[in-house]
Amino acid sequence: MVKRILKGKVVSDKSNKTVVVEVSRRFVHQKYKKVMTTYKKYHAHNEKNNSKIGDVVSIIESKPISKLKRWTVVGGDK
Repeated sequence: MVKRILKGKVVSDKSNKTVVVEVSRRFVHQKYKKVMTTYKKYHAHNEKNNSKIGDVVSIIESKPISKLKRWTVVGGDK
């Protein structure tokens, strides 16, 4: 199985070993031909608690860790 890797910005680090990452996606609207941006938030497991708000991180799909966490932080780009 190929695991997806997404890149996004940390918007919350209040939970223990968990960060919320906002991933943006740009696409062209089919009818109006306008470039649009959508945002989606993912809860990701952060074992070392080293990511802070504003950091750009990469997350990868993983097995379910809790009710909301299905992603794991693999790297950070400062």
